[in-house]
Amino acid sequence: MDWIERIAGIRRWTRGGERAPHKPLLLLYVLGRFQQDGNRPIPFSAAEAELRKLLKEYGPPRDTSPGYPFHHLTSDGLWLVDTEDGPGSPGPELGRLRASGASGRLHPDLARAMSEEPGLVARIARFLLDANFAPSLHADLCLLTGLDLETLETGGQTRTSATARRDRAFRERVLMAYEYRCAFCAYDGWLDGSAVGLDAAHVRWWAFDGPDDLGNGLCLCAIHHKLFDKGVLGLSHERTVTVSARFVGRSAAARELVLSLAGRPAQDPQAGLDAVEPRHIAWHGRQVFRTPARLP
Repeated sequence: MDWIERIAGIRRWTRGGERAPHKPLLLLYVLGRFQQDGNRPIPFSAAEAELRKLLKEYGPPRDTSPGYPFHHLTSDGLWLVDTEDGPGSPGPELGRLRASGASGRLHPDLARAMSEEPGLVARIARFLLDANFAPSLHADLCLLTGLDLETLETGGQTRTSATARRDRAFRERVLMAYEYRCAFCAYDGWLDGSAVGLDAAHVRWWAFDGPDDLGNGLCLCAIHHKLFDKGVLGLSHERTVTVSARFVGRSAAARELVLSLAGRPAQDPQAGLDAVEPRHIAWHGRQVFRTPARLP
């Protein structure tokens, strides 16, 4: 059985070309849970808040209930819902899902195939991401759903242990610590109640033993995160922003967004919360930042 074809054929609500990624978002969430816990039943009461957040941030602008994909995915032969009274979904209404103690799990045939076929989870996840979301959203989606594609695609040969997992709470901890503002430029955009264009950047990269700790995190806007990871921007031991002398930008935008940052103090986290540790700043300076630094 070709499970990718089965997943490509899931039935979706359509009207005038509107996006309807509700079932793909549920599947990505379930794949993350499968990677961590196998095919244990997922109570709706445990999934509701996380599905609501995913639908709000990555679904279409109109509001959608998390009960919609939890119930309707059962029609595609990939997902089973049971209640305290027996098999079968009680419907998409939130009250009935909660009151009935509804829980969901992958169809046993799909779960068995993913357990027996190395790489199938990653291939399904990549298909769902590519078919439904812009590439710039993939990393955050994996983090929020608990999917560690790097480990899945390399057979667990990343990090120091195959059991290492990304901390899904890292992003929220870092953004909260910096009060949802870029530590370099103070950008603080929101859309419909959610921060937009802000990332939790690892100073020492996670792939190179950088922990998911506040002392290794910076809240950065998307452009400064990219430039930080490319070595255009860095941090001094005094926590001022460094700009690589190798960077060339002649436009007013380049001067304002990048060159003007040289020597500017980076924002500190809220009082009482951990600032970036010197050892992680030193690693980034040795391994990522493109020396020399420009003079302020």
